[in-house]
This record gives sequence, C-alpha cells and structure tokens, in this order.
Amino acid sequence: MGGERGVARFLSRLPFAFFGLLWRHFAVTIKALVSTLLPDRVDRLKLARMNLPEPNNSTIPRVTRLRRWVWRFVRRVLIVYTVIVAMLAGFQRSLIYGPKKVSAQEMRLAGVDSEFESVEFQSHDNITLHGWKLGGGSQLAATGNFPDFRPRPVILFFCGNAMHRAYRLQEFELLARLGADVYCFDYRGYGENAGSPTETDLAQDAHAAWSYLTADQGVAASRIVLFGESLGGGVATRLAAELCQRGEIPGGLILRSTFTSLTDVAQRLFWWLPVRYVLLDRFPSSERIGKVSCPILVLHGDQDSLIPIEIGQQLFAAAPRESRSGMAKRFVPLPGADHNDYLDVSKGLVSTAIGEFLGELAKK
Repeated sequence: MGGERGVARFLSRLPFAFFGLLWRHFAVTIKALVSTLLPDRVDRLKLARMNLPEPNNSTIPRVTRLRRWVWRFVRRVLIVYTVIVAMLAGFQRSLIYGPKKVSAQEMRLAGVDSEFESVEFQSHDNITLHGWKLGGGSQLAATGNFPDFRPRPVILFFCGNAMHRAYRLQEFELLARLGADVYCFDYRGYGENAGSPTETDLAQDAHAAWSYLTADQGVAASRIVLFGESLGGGVATRLAAELCQRGEIPGGLILRSTFTSLTDVAQRLFWWLPVRYVLLDRFPSSERIGKVSCPILVLHGDQDSLIPIEIGQQLFAAAPRESRSGMAKRFVPLPGADHNDYLDVSKGLVSTAIGEFLGELAKK
C-alpha cells in the first residue's frame, strides 16, 4: 500500500543520482582533457624563453590523448553503473518486500474493533504464520454450494508487498458485508511473523494456508475464492494455477491492481537497469493464469501510476475466456482510481462487481 509507493519513489530517484554522479565524473574528465590538450600558454612561453623543451605529453598526438581520456571516462561510467547494479541486485528483496514488524499484542489490539478472530498455521519449514478471520463463524465448516450465500463463501486474501494485514481493514469489512467469511494471513516477515519473504516461500505458504482451510477447517474447495491485490495477485494466481492443475479447483479468483509479472513492472519503472537479468522473484502471472480454470474477476484503476491498467489488461487477455463451469472472465476498470486509493474513489463499483461475482458463483 503506502510502502509500495515509498519503494517506488526511492527507486525512481536512483536514475537522477546515477546521472548526477556521472556528470561530476564527466566534468572532471573534461577539465583534465582540456588542460592536457591546451597546456597553459604562460608556462609554454616560460619554457620557450628558457630554451627548454615542452613536456613530453605535448609530443603525443592529440587524438591519442583524446582516446585515453574518453576511455577513462567510459571506464568510470562502467564502474559506477556496475556498483549500482550490484548493490540493487544484492538488496533487491529488501526493495521488493516492505514488511512492517509489530508485536503479537499490537496486532491483537489492531483487530479488536473489527471483531477479528486470530488464526494461525504452520508453514512447510515450521514457521507459525498468524492471520485473522472475519465473518460467519458457525457456518464456516459447512459444505456444498452456497445459494443465497448460505453457507457463506470463504475469501482467502493475499496482501500487497507493504505493511501488514491491519492496513487492509476496509477491504476485509467490505468483503464481509458482501456475505463472505474472510481469512488473511500475513506473509513471513510481516506483522508478528518470523522469517523472510521470497517468491518460493510465499507460494509454499499459500498452499499451507489453503490446506489449513480445506483440511483443518473442512471448507470445500468450491467455496474458497482467492483474492490477490498487487504483489498478492502474483501469489494468488500461482496458487490458483497449481490447484487447478491438480484438480482441486477453487471457487474463484479475484485480482486487484496486479501485474503480468514483477519483471515487467520493474523494467518499465527502471529502464536503465538490467532487471530481466538480475531479478530473483519474478512472479510471472501471465505465464500461469492460462492454467486457471476457475472463474476470474479482475479489478484495476485506470489511473494506476505504479502498475498501469494496460498491464492489468494484458494479464486479463492471457486468462482463459471462461471457466470450466462456463462462467466468462470479467475485467472491471475503476475510473479515477490509482494503485491504493481505489476504495476511496470507486468503493461502490468495487462492491457491486465483487457482489455480482460472488452471486454468480453461488449459482454454479
């Protein structure tokens, strides 16, 4: 959310710092080059009066001296650029993921007013991942279809790259008012959770969250709707694709302001860096969404400055035209909405689109 914007602002300033540093090197190089090609006239007159020869470098062809100084300048440029690329490559996960760490007590207090129930499960490497549940409670273990939202659909929510789940209270409450039970688990390293996030670990944690709902809580796969915002869209899309491939098809997939791949977004924002060669966590959603056979709803702000709506439309185009149950995919542009203010700008449209989507799912 806000952290995504902060990371983008930080990285967007790097080209200016880089070119500023190059300008300083360029100025120093030009000054040295001029002084070499045009020796001080007074010094030359003094040498002539004393019948002394000019310095040896004056006998070197000017073209040769120019080549030497050009090479020095290019070498400096390459050194500076390599250092910047190496630093960004080494710290890239710190730039991609923007968690906010809080104590378990602080997180409990954050959810008190919204009457969240604390839930947790174990990851594949025995990290306890904490989350919240908001919704119908006693009906959670019910099975079967949900005509008139009875039993209620269950939304498994995957957050963006910044902060923690307490910053999504508006989203959770909106979804609960639409008649869904909402589960959200913070990623490892976020909130009160231990560990550090990577694409592979987040994918495995997503499967563990799915198993918690289906195996531990007895929720039917057809009742679970995966919801991914921004980077969480990459996590949700991968989970949906892998579940569909093994025949465990979710009830639906909702994507909000997400990307074709993290590589595409990063390369667009930072064209001067070799992103495609150094990025570790790529989240190639456009390569995976074609394997998703459950119903799909995509929401995207038409003023999104972080992930432009064209990228969301490209992801939507890569999705199957309809689900295995015959439900057509749907793309809903959010007029005037940027990346994080979509509920402030288009809350009514978001609520209507998701409500209709859940209603259609209930009829399947």
